Amino acid sequence: MYLFPLVGAMIGLLVGILAYGISYYIQSLFTGLIVTGVLIVITGVHHIDALADFADGLMAKGGKENKYKAMHDPAVGSAGVAALILYIAGMIIAISNLPYGWKIFTSIVTAEVIAKYIMVLQAYIGLSAWDGLSSPFTYAMKDKRKLLAATGIMFPIVCSMSGLYTGLISLGISLAIAMIIHHISNRSFGGISGDVIGASNEITRLSCLIVLASLMR
Repeated sequence: MYLFPLVGAMIGLLVGILAYGISYYIQSLFTGLIVTGVLIVITGVHHIDALADFADGLMAKGGKENKYKAMHDPAVGSAGVAALILYIAGMIIAISNLPYGWKIFTSIVTAEVIAKYIMVLQAYIGLSAWDGLSSPFTYAMKDKRKLLAATGIMFPIVCSMSGLYTGLISLGISLAIAMIIHHISNRSFGGISGDVIGASNEITRLSCLIVLASLMR
């Protein structure tokens, strides 16, 4: 799992090249729509599904068991639908506000690498709320050397893509958001789960793109 930032770099490169190419020829909102769709598809829709389940779990009334059932219900609840609409709209708007060409490429790579690093961090600091597919990852990441390796992969990529100043701001805000998600998950579920990790990926990717679009403007 500590290699997730490297996987993020590979995804970012593929999608970033696409964004770089089409940003010169089509209107920015259409660029945002296409790039958002490609990011969702290339990750197998797993993380965006986790975001919907995370929202449903948070809004479910009752104790841990009720929240568990809400998160594992195949049907998406109203909270999940609202989260998906806000997320997709936010992604399209954020990407469409990135400068075209090289900067949209570097921003997508940066956001993807940071988002994958946050997944690693959540597994490192979190405890499983219940046994599931994420439990082996959470258990395996309880090793400082793996976190240092993930940091060593992430940091130079982010700084080389977006610069030290912009990269640090994007990373700092993402870390703050990750800590908030971690705190909320502990209070609501008694720990983290695969849905929490996947939702962290989506939320921090969006936050990174918003920060980068704001700073570059």
